[in-house]
Amino acid sequence: DLVDALEAHGTGTTLGDPIEAQAVLATYGQDREQPLRMGSLKANIGHLQASSGVAGVIKMVLAMRHGVLPKLLHLDEPTPHVDWSSGAVELLTDNQPWPDTGRPRRAGVSSFGGSGTNAHVVLEQAPEPDPEATEETEPDNGTATPTVFTAGSVVPWLVSGRGQEGLAGQAGRLAAFAESADETVRPVDVAWSLAATRAAFEHRAVVLGTDRTEHAPTLGALACQGTAPGAITGTFDAVPDGVAF
Repeated sequence: DLVDALEAHGTGTTLGDPIEAQAVLATYGQDREQPLRMGSLKANIGHLQASSGVAGVIKMVLAMRHGVLPKLLHLDEPTPHVDWSSGAVELLTDNQPWPDTGRPRRAGVSSFGGSGTNAHVVLEQAPEPDPEATEETEPDNGTATPTVFTAGSVVPWLVSGRGQEGLAGQAGRLAAFAESADETVRPVDVAWSLAATRAAFEHRAVVLGTDRTEHAPTLGALACQGTAPGAITGTFDAVPDGVAF
């Protein structure tokens, strides 16, 4: 019973569904006190091709966060090609609460592709953050920087330019800023401003550091030499706005 739920690949075919369901029943469905709850996002949004697996991951992360297992849409009756009595597995015909049992919530996510490219991952609920270790950000009319880094975290500073000389110039100016800034300047605020308020040109670099005293020398080396330990550089052509990795 260490895994509570399963996000099935859900081919929706008379060949694929029985194969997947019988595998789930034979593995997760045995020797359980509580049944495994199973659903599939494809009933909501279709197949999505290569991104179907990550969509299932996103769904289960949100389910863990909200403590609810979403129902499987458009299900009239379970397929008769599966012996559902061979294991403790239940299809999510309704939304069900995902109770807090004193241990992390866990879910399996399956994604099966062509030519045997099968993947299955087990997700575990993340521990609650330590409020004392998290930097606080006071509200500022909705414009305050979201706090996603704890003290001592490695923070990425993004730099870009039109051509290598432009990138070096931007790195040099940012290095000068980092060297002259006082202690009230938080690395995470600089990172947010660089990512959210600056144009992203073709020549780009990511400079990693835990504070500005680490960012400054790396930026200086990047400005002079075009490369530096702690910096990742690359050229990107025709990358649309809004793409995130």
